[in-house]
Amino acid sequence: MLRSLKRTVLSFAAFILIWQAAVAFGDFNPALFPKPQKVLEAFQELISTGLQGSSSGISLFAHIQASLARFFAGYVLAVVFGVVLGLLLGWFPRVFAYVNPVIQLLRPIAPVAWLPFIVLWIGIGDVPAVAIIFIAGFFPVLLSTAGAVSSVDPVFLKVAENFNLSQFRTVAGIVFLAAFPQIANSLHLALSTFWIFLVSGEMVGAQSGLGFLVMDAKNCIRADALLAAMITIGGLGVLLDFLIGRLEKWVSNTWGFGIVKYEKERGR
Repeated sequence: MLRSLKRTVLSFAAFILIWQAAVAFGDFNPALFPKPQKVLEAFQELISTGLQGSSSGISLFAHIQASLARFFAGYVLAVVFGVVLGLLLGWFPRVFAYVNPVIQLLRPIAPVAWLPFIVLWIGIGDVPAVAIIFIAGFFPVLLSTAGAVSSVDPVFLKVAENFNLSQFRTVAGIVFLAAFPQIANSLHLALSTFWIFLVSGEMVGAQSGLGFLVMDAKNCIRADALLAAMITIGGLGVLLDFLIGRLEKWVSNTWGFGIVKYEKERGR
């Protein structure tokens, strides 16, 4: 733990030193490539009063709150619908064989490509950003869940058959728990994608949030505030990744299915 913390501190210290040296000795316009101290001052401004000259006038914490609310709404919707439909399609492979071609057609389409239709159909506000997250996460979760169900150890199904469990109880109480390690791993890996597309959605259809703040800082020609917003996005992404990892491990240990496999896959 201490060694990891030491490496993290040294890594960021080296990054800031290189940044400062590049500004000091490079031929850069300070307005376009500000020094670290200037970005720190922008942080203080965003936290206390919000971006000066902004059309929203709200603080950094208000933008963070708006982004997190949209993120969790889209993430939960994508996980719930993706896992439930993935369990059904994985349990009924013949149905999945008919549905899969359509899924494969829609899956490669970038979520932001749907944004014009979403704005035209729904309008601007919170919904477009939530919809972008949902589209970005739904197909990967669906396909990963269906694949996990199809690869469940037949021993689990034999146990369910011996106890004369119904199909619903077998899928909900046996198959889902046995497939959970693989499903959880896919949810963890997809989290960064969810977060990236949230910011993309907020750049177009929202009037608050970190994506909106990025565009607002660009329109105000404030590179220092822009970098501060980008650092905030990255920091929150790291924090969310850590929290979802802790949640996965807790759920896996609590339910008790596939712990050994889970630990090997996650390297913990």
